[in-house]
Amino acid sequence: MRLLRPSGAGPAGGDEDDDAALLRAVARGDSEALGVLYDRHAGWLHARLARRCPDEETVREVLQDTFVTVWRSAGSHRGRGEAGGWLWVIAARRLVDAQRVRARADRAAAPAEPPAPAPSAEERVLAGLEYGEVGAALDRISPELAEVLRATVVDGLTTRETARLLGIPEGTVKTRALRARRELRAALGAGGPYPLGGTT
Repeated sequence: MRLLRPSGAGPAGGDEDDDAALLRAVARGDSEALGVLYDRHAGWLHARLARRCPDEETVREVLQDTFVTVWRSAGSHRGRGEAGGWLWVIAARRLVDAQRVRARADRAAAPAEPPAPAPSAEERVLAGLEYGEVGAALDRISPELAEVLRATVVDGLTTRETARLLGIPEGTVKTRALRARRELRAALGAGGPYPLGGTT
């Protein structure tokens, strides 16, 4: 499977039902459908990954790994629509994994170096949403609520940007964000350890 370098950096375009149909075709082993999906989404995924990681090589590797994962697990995409949010969840997880691997390699190569700075609040939120107690709680809420929470909290998107990414109205984003925060706080117990506010 050969993936081309992304040619654009805009948000995902096209019809969400069409994306869902492409994912179903990919799940059946259609490599041409994967190529169409890549052409449609690789640009904006590359741009958003680059905002989180300054290393171009890592960004390229993460983008490649993202679509390898899509090829292997397209059948796990649940329901129709919101393919962009599903792709970003995969990409964000691959980025966390890549950064952890790189950090371990750097520590092994230079054991005498002083310890790395503490992770930023954003990095702690991202790690918490993917692993550990918060990650487990997030898995217990509905996928459409979890996608909104990841977009607004993990990626720091505005309501409008989240609506464009997920292909839903802005009012729906706000409603789902409120429901997601309530459900996640209930799963964690009052006063969870991670900030759950979003931007508008």
